[in-house]
Amino acid sequence: MKTLKYRYTMHFPFLHVRKGYIYCFFFFTAHFCIGQQLASYIQYAEQNNLNIQAFELKHSIAAEKVNEANTLSDTQISLGYFVSEPETRTGPQRARLSVRQMLPWFGTITARENYANSLAETQYLDIAIAKRKLGLSISQSYYTLFAIKAKQEVLREQIDLLQTYEKLALTAVTVGKASAVDVLQLQIRQNELQQRFDILAQEYITERSLFNTMLNVDPNADIEIVDQINIPEKDPVIYNDKLLVHPELLKYDKLYESVSKSELVNQKQKNPDIGFGLDYVPVSERTDVNIEDNGKDILMPMISISIPIFNKKYNSQTKQNKLKQEEIQLKKTDRQNHLQSLLIKAISLRNTARIKYKTQEKNIQQAKNAEQILTKNYETGTVDFNAILDVQELQLKFQMDRIKSIRDYFMQSTIINYLSQ
Repeated sequence: MKTLKYRYTMHFPFLHVRKGYIYCFFFFTAHFCIGQQLASYIQYAEQNNLNIQAFELKHSIAAEKVNEANTLSDTQISLGYFVSEPETRTGPQRARLSVRQMLPWFGTITARENYANSLAETQYLDIAIAKRKLGLSISQSYYTLFAIKAKQEVLREQIDLLQTYEKLALTAVTVGKASAVDVLQLQIRQNELQQRFDILAQEYITERSLFNTMLNVDPNADIEIVDQINIPEKDPVIYNDKLLVHPELLKYDKLYESVSKSELVNQKQKNPDIGFGLDYVPVSERTDVNIEDNGKDILMPMISISIPIFNKKYNSQTKQNKLKQEEIQLKKTDRQNHLQSLLIKAISLRNTARIKYKTQEKNIQQAKNAEQILTKNYETGTVDFNAILDVQELQLKFQMDRIKSIRDYFMQSTIINYLSQ
């Protein structure tokens, strides 16, 4: 694991471009700093995430197979020695050296290269998909960390407030305006909030470890989290047509294309292969007679042809390729429908989060008004600490729900951005 010793500083939304595929992760928020922080973390993760590195190596392997496709079959070399030398007119043959090279039909190697290239392009799309998913996971983890931190801050404020009420209650006990039970209730409430605070601290450590693991850094490394996030007044524009060119769908197009190029290779392989060769036979001179070309070596150029007479397997491969393409089309349509459903659901849940957020804003304000009324009654000697606890509990609930609404809004925004950017 690496240790993150520095942070990137970005001045524009993160934009990644390679081989014509463009995708952008920009998370809309009222607090501009969050866009910079997320962009920095996503950029760092893309450079250091082990899963991304594995995908890049896989793509490199696929790209190297293009060179593998641009080769001829092995050259055959054979050498034979005549134990019993056959006698010919010009002398006995001593050995035979043969060299053979088969050549595929015209265009076969090019077809193989095109097929290997299409597979490499498919592997590249896997990298693009993995980076999108990584950006999605990092962003969602970031908003989870923000929510935990924000809830801890609310609990800390409420605990401080209860300590203030405890002091008021102790003073009220001395003058006979409150009982010791009121003080104990306030202390019990503080203990409960402290327990929730400590549990959140453990949740933060766990989530921070998951976040840092995606960045491939020390699990205990500090993470910069903004102090406040507000839901914007208007939602960002959603480009539904961008879903049609999502890398997850483009991958099916590339798979379809690779099957088409595989079929071209299959058609080329149905053609004959041509072979060229050369035989060399050394001949010893005859000693019993003096003739023309006595002991002259034999040099015999050869040409051969390999005809695939039994081509049933090629016809079967053609049928398989057609079925594969139909399968790919069905899977693409199913995946597109699934992604469309995810987008519709995410938009609906984000709208729901906005509605809840507005409601909690109103509730929090009204709870604060009620709290002010109750605390002012302390001056008149009619303070009701049970009522204060009830209002304080409501206020805490509304604040927690408000934080959850903010988290839900941006969690759904990350999904929408993943699908429509």
